[in-house]
Amino acid sequence: MQRKKNPKQTIMKLLDEHPEGQTIQKVADLTNMSRLTATKYIHELIGEGKICERKIGVARLLFSKERFIKSVKEEELIEKLKEKLK
Repeated sequence: MQRKKNPKQTIMKLLDEHPEGQTIQKVADLTNMSRLTATKYIHELIGEGKICERKIGVARLLFSKERFIKSVKEEELIEKLKEKLK
């Protein structure tokens, strides 16, 4: 008997593999879920604090919270280093 994959884990793995962020539609396409199903699990994950959403232009991109925080910290560090080098 084949065990069903946990959809939340599938979404988390996908977002971990794509630190540049993904739209809800792209998550749905890449996980073979309907957009409605993907949206349901994405909102649950946002509520659990596991992923975050960032609006960039008209797009809303989803990120793994851990990866997002890491990239923000790296950007802040780079900016601080640039300031010191001036």
